[in-house]
Order: sequence, then C-alpha cells, then structure tokens
Amino acid sequence: MSLVRVERADAVARVVLCRAGMQNALVPELLADLLAALAGLKDDASCRAVVLAADGPAFSIGGDMRRFRRERDDLRAYGAGLVGQLNQAILALVDLPQPVVAAVHGIVTGGAIGLVLAADLVMLAPQAVFKAHYATAGFGPDGGWTALVGRLAGRRRAAAALLLNRSICAEEAAAWGLANEIVAAEALQEAAAAAARKIAAYPAGTMRAAKGLLWGDRAQLAADLEAERARFVELIAAPEALAGVDAFLRDFASYPDAPDLEDAQC
Repeated sequence: MSLVRVERADAVARVVLCRAGMQNALVPELLADLLAALAGLKDDASCRAVVLAADGPAFSIGGDMRRFRRERDDLRAYGAGLVGQLNQAILALVDLPQPVVAAVHGIVTGGAIGLVLAADLVMLAPQAVFKAHYATAGFGPDGGWTALVGRLAGRRRAAAALLLNRSICAEEAAAWGLANEIVAAEALQEAAAAAARKIAAYPAGTMRAAKGLLWGDRAQLAADLEAERARFVELIAAPEALAGVDAFLRDFASYPDAPDLEDAQC
C-alpha cells in the first residue's frame, strides 16, 4: 500500500499524492513513498518531464496534526524526522534532472508548500490557496516558508504570510511569483500534462541544463532548509507548541479524522 502513485504516459511521469482521506497530510510514510518514487525516476532516461499532483479535495494540508498529538511523548524526535524527510523531498524535486510541473488545487498549508515551490512550473486552480498556519499551531516555519517563499516572492511578502498568518490566494500567488498561471479547475490536470509533454518534446539536455542553472546555489537552499528544521525542532516540544496542537484541532472542526494509513487510494 503506497501513499504516492506514479503513472506513465510516454515520456511524462505523473507523481500523485494519494492520502486523499486525510487531504494528503504529511506523515513519514507518505514522504518515504514520495522519495522512493522520485528516486525511481531520477535515472530513468525514458522519463523527460514530471507532473506533481494530488488526489482529493486538497493538494496537502501540511503536517498531520493528529499524528503530532499522538507522537507528543517524543515530539522532538518525530518532528526532526518528519521535517528532515520533507527537506529531502524538496531537494529531491530540485535535484530531479527532469523538469517538474506542479498541478495544485485546493489548499496548501504548512510545510506542503515546499513540495509546490520545488517544482519548476506551478499551475494553480482558482480555488488554490497557500497558508502558513504556524502562528495557529505554535510551530516554527518549515517546508521553505523562509527558504523558498522569501526567495521567490520577497522577504516582505513572506513576512506578511508568516507573521500575520494571512492566506495567499491563487491570484496573489501568481502575482508574487509563486506560480506561473491560474487554470480552471476542470482543465488543470490536462494543462499541466500538456506543459510536461511540451517539455518532453524538447532536447532533454537543454531542458535539464536550464533547470539546473535556474536553481543556482543548491547548497545554500539546503542550508536554509536545515536552519528551518533546527528551529522547528527547537520549538516543537515547547509548551506553546503542545498547546497549539490541541487548540488547532479543537478550533478546526473540519480537520479530517481518519485512521492514519487506512485511507490510501493508490
């Protein structure tokens, strides 16, 4: 049973998060499956472009808050491992030779934004929205909220999203440079696939060179992500964060409540 599905259509691979019953909330098992899927594509010369997508009503609601509560007796170790895996997944997307097109619908909260921003092209449905939610949960920002959002959108915009806990709607995300375009929800997946097919039709060496050069200083990105992880681990076991988990789950009545891994759809 995998929480990530890989589909192939000629030279394009589609990597799909499929923990739909929990709105693709991030847990170690999902991130391990994502890392395995990306590792399987990295050296596949027949794959020339990748689409990153998700099943269900949301792309991903970030770290699974119910899992955080269940792991509260060893929360520091759990948080260190989870954010470490997330950072590995972000860097694996960056390091993937094939360009990645993200097709994003619904909400993207917490560290899940890193999976979106590690793509080379990002297409959003009009209903897509990014939100940090760290102020609500009492955690330190992870997933690139400082390492990637600030780099792409600017420090002031990243500060407003983090310090004021404000949502970034699809129109703002595109205007800020966090996405390339907004596509009608019913056309989103085909638009992402069409972009990937276009990339796959061009010379692979050119596409891979352009991707690598555009990402630039990979070592600095890795260092910035590790700084986020260190601060996350520092804060995660503090009373403020423990209270934040309970408050978050109490205040967000719509938070999914499904058995941890029984909702896999792949």
